[in-house]
Amino acid sequence: MRLKLLLATRNPAKVQEYSLLLQGAPLQLTSLAEEDISVEVSETGSTLEENAKLKAAGYAVDSRFLVLADDSGLEVDALGGEPGPLSARYAGADASDKGRITLLLSRLEGVPWEKRSARFKCVIAIGATSKVVGLCEGQCEGVITFEPVGSQGFGYDPVFYLPELGKTMAELSMEEKNRVSHRGKAARKALQFVGKYVAGD
Repeated sequence: MRLKLLLATRNPAKVQEYSLLLQGAPLQLTSLAEEDISVEVSETGSTLEENAKLKAAGYAVDSRFLVLADDSGLEVDALGGEPGPLSARYAGADASDKGRITLLLSRLEGVPWEKRSARFKCVIAIGATSKVVGLCEGQCEGVITFEPVGSQGFGYDPVFYLPELGKTMAELSMEEKNRVSHRGKAARKALQFVGKYVAGD
């Protein structure tokens, strides 16, 4: 029975992104939906790292899988680091991306451009046999725009501006985004870790 790398997310956009980021992985990629896994692991941690670890260990109860779980968040300096670990639930559990962006921009009303600095952070935890065996991190610095721009990506991408590229994350192609994003940076580290783990190094 061949070991699989289980992506512990129900977000189709994130599955698609990781499928590209993890090309060349020594394991077959699969997802919760593909494996028909209905169990929900609650993200009750107070940090991105805690939530990633909870998911990695929680879904690694099946010996068929090495589990890759992440938690990502947006930290806005003018808001004291909010929304942080609550990024996906910032406007309520059932809110849309548009609703979360609307709330974020309303809380930044009146804040000038030079004080709208922010960063995306991603923590990836690798789980096996109900425990965490690896941890990888990545982050990406940017500025929150005054209004959404671009139609690619998901989440807060349309309001996250990258000064060095002169574009928001939502204006980038998938290839461009993967090169500079927090998730791309963390995933490249995770890919190296998985390779060594599978090889027994």
